[in-house]
Amino acid sequence: MHLYKPTLVMSPIDSNTQQLWLQLIQAGQQTKAVQIPSGQVARLAPLNGIRAVVFDVYGTLFSSGVGDISLATEANRDGALRDTLRDNQIELTATATGLRIDQILHSIVAHHQDERRIQQIEYPEVEIRKVWQDLLLALHQRKLITRQFTGHISTLVIDYERRVNPTQAMPQLAAVLARLKTSGQVMSIISNAQFYTPLLFESYLNSTIQQLGFCPDCNVWSYQELEGKPSTQLYLRAAKKLKSQHNIAPHEVLYVGNDVRNDIWPAQKIGFKTALFAGDQLSLRRRSDDPNCCQVRADIEITELQQLLQCIGLAPETDQSS
Repeated sequence: MHLYKPTLVMSPIDSNTQQLWLQLIQAGQQTKAVQIPSGQVARLAPLNGIRAVVFDVYGTLFSSGVGDISLATEANRDGALRDTLRDNQIELTATATGLRIDQILHSIVAHHQDERRIQQIEYPEVEIRKVWQDLLLALHQRKLITRQFTGHISTLVIDYERRVNPTQAMPQLAAVLARLKTSGQVMSIISNAQFYTPLLFESYLNSTIQQLGFCPDCNVWSYQELEGKPSTQLYLRAAKKLKSQHNIAPHEVLYVGNDVRNDIWPAQKIGFKTALFAGDQLSLRRRSDDPNCCQVRADIEITELQQLLQCIGLAPETDQSS
């Protein structure tokens, strides 16, 4: 008996597929401008001796519709999921009428997380392509789709994500990254993320993260670790990479994030200096009701990315043509 199992391709992709993915992300771009939360005022201070700037992604470098990666919420996504399946030629059967297909997706995510908890991971992360592989298998086994899917699972994932979590680059992002790069600052990332997260940089800045100046050997992505924030393990791994690659100590690192619980709290635990990005009303998370971190205070609070440059002693580059 032939057993259907959707094919999961992890190997490098061709340029046409890559271009399709970038187009899908751009099609999901936010239409409203980023808004600073009402009454929010920057709290700046000099931070001397900073040799590396490490960023969160969602809510810090890119505004996102849910203020985070979409897995952070279990809101009703049934319409978006059905539209994704339909537009990728996956037809639902009559049996699916009235069912919350997105609840099947959420339950599979929870199952993958539970498997990591069994391995004593307090903050489990999933590899979303494997989740979707299981979703397609479940839909097929329950006779909720009319045929087996033989396409690229990653395309389905990106198409769905751009529908439920529209994104856009934060104001001043390109200029700030360019200034950090020319100054010689080491840059890296610690992010709750999935395989498509680095594509945001190509979609909106027309450059890969390596071309923008991020150290490829220092980035820490939750989906690769199968562990998410606020686990200090991610920050410890980042600190180890920065030390081994650049001989940078934790106190020489500035970590920038929008969430006191997920970003500021764990970063401070291992000795990073911290900047709370408070420039996007969709993403700012002060966590004032969380007893673990309600007293945590970042070293600085910024409402614009360019304020980072001032705090670490870098003036923005001026237009030499004027």
